[in-house]
Amino acid sequence: CRPTGRLDPHPADLAYGPLELAALEYWARQGKSVLLYQDETVLWRFALPRCGWWRRPQRYRLPIRPVSQSHINAQERLKRQAWQQYHSWGRITSGVLLDVIGAVQYGTSRVFYKIVPHFDANEFRQYIHQVMHIFGVTKKKVVMVVDRSGIHRARKLTSTLEHYKDTFALHFLPAHSGHHLNPIEGFWRRMKEVIGAGRCFEDLPQLYQRTRQVLMAHQERPIYEFSW
Repeated sequence: CRPTGRLDPHPADLAYGPLELAALEYWARQGKSVLLYQDETVLWRFALPRCGWWRRPQRYRLPIRPVSQSHINAQERLKRQAWQQYHSWGRITSGVLLDVIGAVQYGTSRVFYKIVPHFDANEFRQYIHQVMHIFGVTKKKVVMVVDRSGIHRARKLTSTLEHYKDTFALHFLPAHSGHHLNPIEGFWRRMKEVIGAGRCFEDLPQLYQRTRQVLMAHQERPIYEFSW
């Protein structure tokens, strides 16, 4: 079944979108540009149980903690205050959600990521600088495929995009088509299975360390093979 709140793309957009991506992938194969498929995902400190059948000795015992929306909001508010003041994971002692910004390079399994306590235009702007620091030496234009999230179209990005106007560009996917056309979506699903399958984390820094460990291990031995 389709997740609640997710809208289906227009059939015409779903048909035309792959044609635009095929043209971008052609130039990347010719060595004229670097093509990145970007997206972000959210990780929870608490395990999210799934339906399934196991033999009795193999059943996982998940710690059950009453987590209300007000509790989540309070924890997230404290997390944001600590991050804005110190910008240090060592100062964060609360929080429930962790955001990962990432992009996979077309034709490879290389994922370039940034783990942040929350996702906003400022964090995305810093991520663009991180990507350009890596690919700036190639002297090739970097094209980053993104969805139509408001953060990707924020005014705060204007100066950054102007700074890289000749070497960097954003390509927007058709509305509501990210889960159909963005190959990094499959990687996010696999990554979440490896990080948090049947486990809870005492605090956000512990989840951060585990996430970083899995992402770094992927660079050596991919946990997900992209089909190009």
